[in-house]
Amino acid sequence: MVGQILSTLLDVILPLSIPVAAGAVLVRFRKLETSHLLTLVLYFLAPVLIFRTLLTAQLSSGDVRDSLLFSLLNLALMWALSAGLSRLLRLPPTETAGLSLVATLTNSVNYGLPLVLLAFGQAGLDKASVYVILQMIIVHTFGVFFAARSRFSVRGAIKSVFSLPALYAAVLAILLRVLGITLPLGLEQGVSMVASAYSPVVLVVLGAQMALVGQTAREHGPVPAFWAGLALRMFLSPLVAWGCLLVLGVKGTSFPVLLVLASMPVAVNAVILAEKFDAAPRLVSRCILWTTLASFVTLPLLLTVVSPAVP
Repeated sequence: MVGQILSTLLDVILPLSIPVAAGAVLVRFRKLETSHLLTLVLYFLAPVLIFRTLLTAQLSSGDVRDSLLFSLLNLALMWALSAGLSRLLRLPPTETAGLSLVATLTNSVNYGLPLVLLAFGQAGLDKASVYVILQMIIVHTFGVFFAARSRFSVRGAIKSVFSLPALYAAVLAILLRVLGITLPLGLEQGVSMVASAYSPVVLVVLGAQMALVGQTAREHGPVPAFWAGLALRMFLSPLVAWGCLLVLGVKGTSFPVLLVLASMPVAVNAVILAEKFDAAPRLVSRCILWTTLASFVTLPLLLTVVSPAVP
């Protein structure tokens, strides 16, 4: 079982490594500046992806209820843990914001969806789609708020959330679904084309950030915030997610699917927000790198535990 899961993880990770490697090579040899890519992602690609996903996903009331309650409860608890650790370690505001991103944002799209499909089939993917939609909204609302708190007051951070178009894209998609309005074929194809560009561009940004990780580690060595981030994402997040699912009474395929997605490595999107709002981007990049590597061991173990005994 473990060998089979490791094999499928390799099938998922290898394709994703191509744009990551391209980003690392470009920043190393061509001095790639990611600021323009960040603007492209935050103001165009991400809103279009959210719009398309919300407009086309097959949603049921039960899945929406379970995923929504779980997402909010899990988000609140993980943020509370990160805030408590930040206070305990006396971290500066930038590292506090970065740790919040590490604790709350998971790589449920680029890594989680292929993994769920391979592990649980189409039924699992259907359950995962609702959670992933909510996570995309969370990234561009709560995620922006957490990141912006490194530089702004609460009022300024809230203003930053509403300055990005992702929230309005979600509202527009929901409105079109409620009214039963479908897009013309040409427009639908254009939206799909733009949405498909999201993952490779985000992964290029991740690779560019990771190219700086080694130098940062040599200069500063391990820092408390880094170890706190690893502990939160790789060890505490599965325990918190399991407890939330038990408290909410989630059963069936939704239980292991939501548990696995909530236990994924740090989201690629976290480094985009961290760089945009100066929320310790190199700390976040290191956590993305090492939580992804660690997940090759932890996720197969988690899947082995939850798959045979779904509540």
